[in-house]
Amino acid sequence: MSNSESISRVALKKVTPEVSAAMGSLHGAAVSAAEDAKVEPELLELIRIRASQINGCAFCLDMHTKDARAAGETEQRVYALNAWRETPFFTARERAALALTEAVTLVHDGHVPDAVYAEAAEVFDETQIAALIWAVTVINAYNRIAIATRMVPGAYQPKPKS
Repeated sequence: MSNSESISRVALKKVTPEVSAAMGSLHGAAVSAAEDAKVEPELLELIRIRASQINGCAFCLDMHTKDARAAGETEQRVYALNAWRETPFFTARERAALALTEAVTLVHDGHVPDAVYAEAAEVFDETQIAALIWAVTVINAYNRIAIATRMVPGAYQPKPKS
């Protein structure tokens, strides 16, 4: 069903502003945890894009590909992200984060295998792994919100660099 044929969906921010604000606070806390742990903002965008690809969230893909490019990410890497295992474009650190992202996003499919976690533990410390897990959890929640409410992609623009 295309957006033009869809029934009107609930506006979560309007109907449940307290819950929406709590979700925003969770997002902010996850971003702060990643900053404190020295997880690169560019890596967080790759995680957000990859989870959104898996979940099929057009709104979040639109937002985070724009944010990634605004932060200096290359078109080549954005386009190849869906097939990251098949390319030489990603570092060992990025590959470990992407594997962890996929495992957490697809937790129903074998949970988070020990090998995936061990690979992440080789290149991230415990605080960074915690921050990555929170970042993946938050984008998965946002994907579900955007998909359930049929948020329309296209209008989002990244904040200008200050």
